[in-house]
Formats: sequence, C-alpha cells, structure tokens
Amino acid sequence: MMFRKTAIALGAASMLAGCASAPKDIAPTYVSTGLYENLSCTQLRQEAEGVSARALAAAGKQDQNRSSDVAMTTVAVVLFWPAAFFMKGDGAAAAEVARLKGEMAAIEQVNRIKNCGITFAAT
Repeated sequence: MMFRKTAIALGAASMLAGCASAPKDIAPTYVSTGLYENLSCTQLRQEAEGVSARALAAAGKQDQNRSSDVAMTTVAVVLFWPAAFFMKGDGAAAAEVARLKGEMAAIEQVNRIKNCGITFAAT
C-alpha cells in the first residue's frame, strides 16, 4: 500500500515536470543588439511596440499550452494514465517567448545606450 502511494506520487511529479512552463518562468535567449543599433529612437520605440505585441500573443499561447498540460496531468493522475502522452510541454511557443524576451532585452539595452528615454513595462 505504501509502495503504491509512493509510485503514484512519483508518477504525478514526473508528469508535472513535463508540463509547459509559465511564460514568466521562461528565460530570454540572447539576441544581438546589432539588430537595433542603427534604428532611430522613433524606430526603436515602434520596434519595441511590435515585439511587445508579439510577445503578448506568444505568452497567451504558452499559457494555453500550460493550462492544457495541467488538465491532462489531472486526467492522467486521476482517471486515465495514457492521457499523459498528450501533454505539449515546452515547444515552439516557449521558444518564441524566449526569443521575444531576448529581443526586448536587446531593444532595452540600445535604448539605454542611445538615451532614447523609452519606458518599458515590467516583465
């Protein structure tokens, strides 16, 4: 009986480890500032707005993946363990979030260097 409870707990923990990450927990990937160094402050602001909009959309997709994975984990643990094979985990949406976070970091760095005065929302 004790072995069964331990096995169930370990199985649930391993399934949760395969769940998609929350967007806030995804680290940015490195993006060179060279992509943005030749932009004027106005162009830099426009680029920041575009990247921010794309990042918001990518974070929404990642949140959907996470919610789906949490639901599948619950179903797998409680009712039907093969449902665990339908979890998405971190894939293209997470990579997109990481890349866009990296782009925003590069834009912020160029903003500081050029003293453009663009303010960014806390991430």
